[in-house]
Amino acid sequence: MKPEIGFVGLGTMGRWMALNLIKAGFALNLFDQRKEVVEELAAQGGQTPSTLKELARKSTWIILCLPNTGIVEEVLFGKDGMADVLNPGQVLIDCGTIHPLATKKFAETLKGRGVSFLDAPVSGMEARAKAGTLTIMVGGEETIFQQVKPALEAMGNKIIYTGASGNGQLMKLINQVMFDVHCAAMAEILPLAVKMGLDPEQTCEVTRSGTGQCFALDNFSPLILEGNFGPGYPLDDAYKDMVHVTEISSAHRIPLPVTAAAMVTYQMALDQGLGRENKGAMIKVWEKVLGVKVRKA
Repeated sequence: MKPEIGFVGLGTMGRWMALNLIKAGFALNLFDQRKEVVEELAAQGGQTPSTLKELARKSTWIILCLPNTGIVEEVLFGKDGMADVLNPGQVLIDCGTIHPLATKKFAETLKGRGVSFLDAPVSGMEARAKAGTLTIMVGGEETIFQQVKPALEAMGNKIIYTGASGNGQLMKLINQVMFDVHCAAMAEILPLAVKMGLDPEQTCEVTRSGTGQCFALDNFSPLILEGNFGPGYPLDDAYKDMVHVTEISSAHRIPLPVTAAAMVTYQMALDQGLGRENKGAMIKVWEKVLGVKVRKA
């Protein structure tokens, strides 16, 4: 018999991940601040405990899909959090993207109570969450990872065990920062091309088919050419990855000169009020500086 799962956080990614677990035959207890999303998934077969503590009492495994470190800490250890009612043998699986160092602290604290904590951040946008084809990077005890793997396989098709607690978050961070740097590079190079007289569409076509090709170009250049900066992860939320890697760089004295340069573009974009737009919106920073637009004719 499959264990009962609690799922906390039914946002852009979480709602589809939870739905795929229901489709795979898992009994789900659902919790989110937005009652309409909870009710929507309850109609698909999920249960709706009224509090986090009630969810924790009813669930053997608990999946978190929350926006940041502070919210995860509040859900676990806050006044109305679930940590106080967790029992030895329960497993928490954090599928959000939070600080690797905080992950280690949470895991150590819960281990003292006999509760296992896996970091299992996901990579892939909403379409892949909906299709159940996410990449999931897992850190923590390998025996616990093997236990919960069937649930992870209901949400993703590439499940990678990365080792000790915090390694899943660290792996996700490396992936994200690489993407973030590509986005910042695209934001400054494409306006330069247009400033010097190249056609925007042609430039995007060549770079996407040549050695300059990367996911940032494939994903964002069509949106940039249309002037569409809505779809995707907001800059405000993405910025935390840059902050986390900078903190690690500082703590361990590891120079990151290219990442530091990309950070400047992120900060300028946020200072210009672009925080709720996607990463492609960083191009507006350098369009403004150079007095050009990278758009279709």
